[in-house]
Amino acid sequence: MAAPMEVAVCTDSAAPMWSCIVWELHSGANLLTYRGGQAGPHGLALLNGEYLLAAQLGKNYISAWELQRKDQLQQKIMCPGPVTCLTASPNGLYVLAGVAESIHLWEVSTGNLLVILSRHYQDVSCLQFTGDSSHFISGGKDCLVLAWSLCSVLQADPSRIPAPRHVWSHHTLPITDLHCGFGGPLARVATSSLDQTVKLWEVSSGELLLSVLFDVSIMAVTMDLAEHHMFCGGSEGSIFQVDLFTWPGQRERNFQPEQDAGKVFKGHRNQVTCLSVSTDGSVLLSGSHDETVRLWDVQSKQCIRTLALKGPVTNATILLAPVSMLSSDFRPSLPLPHFNKHLLGAEHGDEPRHGGLTLRLGLHQQSVLGGQDQLRVRVTELEDEVRNLRKINRDLFDFSTRFITRPAK
Repeated sequence: MAAPMEVAVCTDSAAPMWSCIVWELHSGANLLTYRGGQAGPHGLALLNGEYLLAAQLGKNYISAWELQRKDQLQQKIMCPGPVTCLTASPNGLYVLAGVAESIHLWEVSTGNLLVILSRHYQDVSCLQFTGDSSHFISGGKDCLVLAWSLCSVLQADPSRIPAPRHVWSHHTLPITDLHCGFGGPLARVATSSLDQTVKLWEVSSGELLLSVLFDVSIMAVTMDLAEHHMFCGGSEGSIFQVDLFTWPGQRERNFQPEQDAGKVFKGHRNQVTCLSVSTDGSVLLSGSHDETVRLWDVQSKQCIRTLALKGPVTNATILLAPVSMLSSDFRPSLPLPHFNKHLLGAEHGDEPRHGGLTLRLGLHQQSVLGGQDQLRVRVTELEDEVRNLRKINRDLFDFSTRFITRPAK
């Protein structure tokens, strides 16, 4: 039986001819291209090995393609605002999307929007499930990383706002990337930030295991499957390799390029935006704002292949090609349902769904004097007030960030 084929899936912010390109990892052969929009950073997800999802850059919808029907956009999943990041659970049951500072959770089988989580104070920048789909991690521009239990979120009391299992607040500037290792609830999570640090956390205890300080801001982070190495992409184009298996035991360390010269990949001319490692840990894939995707030999740190795109690279990941990607006659086991835009379904303008159970989490019907017209006016006023408060909050956050990080005179 032939070994599964590894492919690289890449997107850029220009996308004049296609939205997403798939190429065979070791030969560089172009296998597939998907057309229809521009995928944003952290905005690419494979759903159940049958659909490819892409959050459109600056747009309020997610594009969905059947893996084989690459020229035909299957559906647009509408969202209440521009989608900042996207992920799908490994078991194919749920889709998560960041919309401004909120996290939207859909059930794939019904298309129901189950819950909206609003525990971040600024835009959510990255989302990822653990390998067993039991937890998911969110990182935001508010410098916070939140670890959520999916079971707790789904079973939360509708009268209360679901709370994350852990709140990791050690970073001092916006989160740029995160990576979940294997182990489900026992997994370790790596997070990177503009504060020039990468931190390693344990999901089960919430403990900070390791913090590495660099000379530049870190824009991307990943680990190999064995978690022997952690790879960190810098804002100036270098990629740094941190060896976890030789760690002497201290929780904090400075990465010094002069002393760790053999642990640096050099070749990109602009910030590294995404990193991914092959299954056997021998090859590293990187994307950059210099409009190239590079393939590196981990042992020698040499670039073995360069793919030029048409714009800054927004997503680049290595995955084992699903059967549906390589078989021309494959069709999904189930059609993708209509994804509801609002928790209240038809009451907020979505088409009514018949023959199923509608979930209403965190929302309650109230009897309001004055009728529905007066209620709609009041809701509009409150929405305007919330938008104004969010703008004030963002302005205060930007001001404080500039004040704290400005160079001393």
